[in-house]
Amino acid sequence: MTIKVKGLRWWMIGLLTLGTITNYLARSSLGVAAPTVLHHLNISTHEYGWITGAFLVMYPIGAPLTGYLMDRVGLRMRFLLCGVAWSLICVAHGFASGWVGLFVLRGMLGLVEAAFIPGGMRAAAYWFPSHERGTAAGVFNLGTSTGAILAPPLIAWSILHYSWHVAFVIVGALGFAWAMLWLLLYRHPDRHPALSQEEAMYIGAAQESALRAANGSHPKVFEILKQRNFWGIALPRFCADPVWGTLVYWMPLYLYQARGFDLKAIALTAWLPFVAADLGCMIGGPLSAWLERRFDVPIVNGKRIAFTIAAFLMIGMAGVGFVHDPAMAVFLLCLGGFAHQTLSITVISMSADLFARREVGTATGLAALVAGLGNFAFTMTMGWFVSRVGYAPFFVALGFGDLIGATLLWTLVRRPSTPPRRDVVAREARA
Repeated sequence: MTIKVKGLRWWMIGLLTLGTITNYLARSSLGVAAPTVLHHLNISTHEYGWITGAFLVMYPIGAPLTGYLMDRVGLRMRFLLCGVAWSLICVAHGFASGWVGLFVLRGMLGLVEAAFIPGGMRAAAYWFPSHERGTAAGVFNLGTSTGAILAPPLIAWSILHYSWHVAFVIVGALGFAWAMLWLLLYRHPDRHPALSQEEAMYIGAAQESALRAANGSHPKVFEILKQRNFWGIALPRFCADPVWGTLVYWMPLYLYQARGFDLKAIALTAWLPFVAADLGCMIGGPLSAWLERRFDVPIVNGKRIAFTIAAFLMIGMAGVGFVHDPAMAVFLLCLGGFAHQTLSITVISMSADLFARREVGTATGLAALVAGLGNFAFTMTMGWFVSRVGYAPFFVALGFGDLIGATLLWTLVRRPSTPPRRDVVAREARA
């Protein structure tokens, strides 16, 4: 007799979160090891710019490709292949002999690592009812900032005790270990032996009938691109994603150049915005679910409200370049991290509310492509102009950009023509 696991859906999203952590460990490893790697391989900062740019170019290309393949091939095997691939590529970093090799490897890493958001939203669409998907998205996105927090001590320890070559091997080995767990433990809900009948009914009870109807068909990319709902979630992500890119790629350099922080001060403070981002991951989903439960607000509108509140909080980031107190600047960066993840989770999870479940991976991947283009364009613009005009104008743009995204979210997105969940449950109870 197979043992049934209570709350199995949360165990599955926890397994996905572990994968996201290994994903971000692999992604962040080169940035932490960069001073050592550049010194040993005689790589210039100009060449390092090309290396980091390869990831930024290939990541948005990989998102729709991996999302589409997950919708066609299936989540379990496709995500397994991506996990093995990013682990293998990370290990290969330790054997690179020059900047060209790292350039190729970073591009390959961006291509396969783009799988985690489309894969996570596809899992949330199948494993969670509509009012829990935002929370589920927040849980698996905890891995992004957790990986960014864990990377510096892990990579630094590995380099100090072994070498920079071994550091990449250790991170890659962690990815292989997770891939084996994924293979052993993950199954689709209708094939998982540990899923109880009660939980299976609960998962299906709030699945919108309109979105279930297209479950048997393959995703059609051009049909998705023609829908205003797609652009209603893609364009706000175009406005929002540069915040995360700034925190990951530019914040340490900003603290060093504009605030005079030394390496010790950066090590003590640069992780704080990512902790705040973790808190933000857990706000957007529960807030929209609470609005639905308490005020009968449709889940899509609840997420739009959560996005808008966070967009107003993001205005505080506009002051980063103008405040005199460095501690206040760090606080505003933390506020930006919190607000960004709050609104980011809400808009990412809306793909599971607006599209058929077999289209969720494709729609999320295509939206990630649009978001990646925004991140790339902003990063390249910032890199070109920061030495000429300073950082302050870019923080202003980040502070107000999400208000544009909120306007687009309210203007373009149309709710599915299905009644609110509480109405459905009430009718089923009366039947």
